[in-house]
Amino acid sequence: MAKIIVVTSGKGGVGKTTVTANLGFRLAALGKRVCIADADFGLNNLDVVTGVENLVVYDIVDCVEGKCRAKQALIQSPVNKNLYVLPSVHSFARAGVSVENLKELVDGLSPSFDYIFLDCPAGIDVGFRRAVSVCSQALVVTSTQLSSLRDADKVLSILRSFRLDYVGLIVNRVRGDLVADGLVLSPEEIAGVLKTDILGVIPDDDAVFLNNAGMIPAECPSARAIRLLASNLIGGKNKLFNYKADYVGFFGSIRRSLRRNL
Repeated sequence: MAKIIVVTSGKGGVGKTTVTANLGFRLAALGKRVCIADADFGLNNLDVVTGVENLVVYDIVDCVEGKCRAKQALIQSPVNKNLYVLPSVHSFARAGVSVENLKELVDGLSPSFDYIFLDCPAGIDVGFRRAVSVCSQALVVTSTQLSSLRDADKVLSILRSFRLDYVGLIVNRVRGDLVADGLVLSPEEIAGVLKTDILGVIPDDDAVFLNNAGMIPAECPSARAIRLLASNLIGGKNKLFNYKADYVGFFGSIRRSLRRNL
């Protein structure tokens, strides 16, 4: 049976969908059978990030309405045969999906996978609660911005009421130079403030923005951070990416100065 994990955030635009897609890809590369499902109805783009938007035939609502079986709606990734994408509906007007509908769908897929990730809509409205209600674990993605941290704190307080088996924190788009200069909170400090275990740290990386499909090139820093994140998730480890490595010491101070003045 699969571990069913919701990936959520309080604030939009923190990279939640990109993290979901790349974490799923990395776990698939490690031999795990992974399904990533788009639970953000109407504002969905998981199919775009994973590069399968032109392969979509059926979506989640089609499954709920009985137009297809769940496995017919799954799209096998052209990049890795262990990764499957369950696309969402493109019209919010069609998104009449209840908690019971979603749970039945996810439970039906569970025996075929090791991990099922639900890419949840940002915020704490009905879409958030619907996705969380069918999951046993949650990953909360935040950035170091104060507005993002404030919203993440609200999300975490609500998640505690669901009594999930595990809730982990992923700090995304970390600027090592700003942390080294004390201009923003470090991921460790953020975890302390939010009173949540930190599962992964992903650095700010231009490669994410330059890659149109959203799948991160294997050699870039954020990809190395995702690999550590996947290992932590599988093995219960707590090894974090060294986001300050390039910004300490004499040459690190030069790099910090150059980056701030670019």
